[in-house]
Amino acid sequence: MATIDVPEQVSVLADAEALRKACKGWGTDEKAIISVLGHRNAVQRKQIRLAYEDLYQEDLIKRLESELSGDFEKAVYRWILDPADRDAVLANVAIKKLSPDHHVIVEISCTRSPEELLAVRRAYQARYKHSLEEDVAAHTKGDTRKLLVALVSAFRYDGEEINTRVANSEAKILHEAVKDKEFNHEEIIRILSTRSKMQLMATFNRYRDDHGTTITKNLEGDSGDEFLKTLRPTIRCLNDPKKYFEKVLRNSIRRVGTDEDALTRVIVTRAEKDLKDVKELYYKRNSVPLDQAVAKDTTGDYKALLLTLLGKED
Repeated sequence: MATIDVPEQVSVLADAEALRKACKGWGTDEKAIISVLGHRNAVQRKQIRLAYEDLYQEDLIKRLESELSGDFEKAVYRWILDPADRDAVLANVAIKKLSPDHHVIVEISCTRSPEELLAVRRAYQARYKHSLEEDVAAHTKGDTRKLLVALVSAFRYDGEEINTRVANSEAKILHEAVKDKEFNHEEIIRILSTRSKMQLMATFNRYRDDHGTTITKNLEGDSGDEFLKTLRPTIRCLNDPKKYFEKVLRNSIRRVGTDEDALTRVIVTRAEKDLKDVKELYYKRNSVPLDQAVAKDTTGDYKALLLTLLGKED
């Protein structure tokens, strides 16, 4: 369930005019920008961008980038992009970091639908004139490269059908590999990168039923092992994405100094999808409403935008 509050009828022309007015003259009217963009879905935001360009022969995204700054600018920029284009930007930023954010690549490749991931790969190529796969391969090595390239290249079956026999046999394969600490076993990579999410959930459930513990619990190991650090979020994202996103939010707020990148990424990418469910999980887990935790850890226009996307006006 989404958290953003979108009016039934909007005038994209009026919205484009309101945004132009907010950016004209001395100082920017950030509240006006939030009140328009924070209450529009992806289709409407795209129509507003096109209407704005039509009316003023100017790129709205570039205009907002020049008017805004800091975490607020970054959040608005992420929010206003088409979802596939946004994921392409998030992936590129994650790959190009001095110490690449593998979990962002995992998140995009394992929590999006097959069609969405395909759209991300197309958007990435159009924007960067490289394929996502080649950039991931160029910035990773060894078994981590094998796993990540397989994940971003996947086009999984997206239906409900599962094969119990396969779930049983692959739960055994996974257990043998984990027991022998062969975490980088090619069979693990094959299973995680080719099977449908429903099939994998059946396999993980069989693993838990047979061995009395989840596979991720059995993967607790050397915290410095790069492959393990990529494998754990892969399984979490495939098995229970909402639980994974709750944990990312919790860690982003709990750490000394908020991790604004992670906080923005999850709120912006899930606000139109399942953020309501993630909020409920957060409350169950932390006994504090997510909006309250976000309000305490953020300030100014950045805080106001995040709270709007969370469905809670400041």
